[in-house]
Amino acid sequence: MPDAEIALLAIAGMAVVTYATRAGGLWLMVHVPMSRRVESFLRYLSGSVLVALVVPAALQEGGAAWIAVAAAALVMLATKRTLLALVLGVAVGAAYRAL
Repeated sequence: MPDAEIALLAIAGMAVVTYATRAGGLWLMVHVPMSRRVESFLRYLSGSVLVALVVPAALQEGGAAWIAVAAAALVMLATKRTLLALVLGVAVGAAYRAL
């Protein structure tokens, strides 16, 4: 099988799995009563997933990653704007590596 066909099958498979997890999550949440505890859990879920992705990478990469994480955390604390914090964190990390 040519490489292009394998790549298309992989992309299609990832799309199916992504859709299934999203649809499955929506289906599951229809059957879960929305209590204050569940609402609180869902509110902080995205932040905890982000931390779970960033911390291992920062531990592995070293100095530039930690400076980028610190810059993003400071911007987030100061502005409460997640996208701005992420963009500036990436920019600081890239600038640090360029120097």
